[in-house]
Amino acid sequence: MRLAKYLAHAGVASRRAAEEIVRAGRVTVAGEAVLDPARNVDDSSAVAVDGRSLTGAETAVVYAVNKPLGVLSTAKDTHGRPTVVELVARETARLYPVGRLDADTSGLILLTNDGELAYRLTHPSFEVQKTYRASVRGAPVGQVALRRLREGVRLEDGMTAPARVRQLEGGVLELTIHEGRNRQVRRMCEAVGHPVLALERVAFGSLRLGELRQGCYRRLSDAEVTRLRDASTGAL
Repeated sequence: MRLAKYLAHAGVASRRAAEEIVRAGRVTVAGEAVLDPARNVDDSSAVAVDGRSLTGAETAVVYAVNKPLGVLSTAKDTHGRPTVVELVARETARLYPVGRLDADTSGLILLTNDGELAYRLTHPSFEVQKTYRASVRGAPVGQVALRRLREGVRLEDGMTAPARVRQLEGGVLELTIHEGRNRQVRRMCEAVGHPVLALERVAFGSLRLGELRQGCYRRLSDAEVTRLRDASTGAL
């Protein structure tokens, strides 16, 4: 197994983050530093990260969290600010967020120690859909702006893919996208003349936020995890 994939299965980080950990010289194999994420290893290879030996894959777990405003989408913060991982206080596995939500965005975020799943849910090539609800300035939004969002909006980093958009009661927009650009929904809405006032993610792939209260979490069932995997293979 490739070293980066091995680290991901061991719950160290997502596969992409594991590649950076290897390139930073933090990983040894049989006591020797390795900088190649593609190095082949197995459970007998004596892999260690920052001097701590790994014993192979952890039992994979996935949690849904309703992230409040002001909480960071990271495993830890050097400035002591609250993080989503701290919300799942009793879990002993080494969890990390699947993708991110900005501090000023609330709603559904996933935490896991399954690096392969995290990779498949976040890499753009898998086109996993995420749904957001945005309260915007100048609501209700007119048909011209809605059509632009649905057809794709030109941003400074290029055209967005077409989005599924519907306007809910009170002029709240529900947008479904499959790209993962930085602050994409906010930039799309601003580009059509309706800056976002409040933003919440309500669905990730097949999983919906539902009645999960803000600041709370729940462990996903095996069936829910399977549906998420299916979403990243185009099965849904």
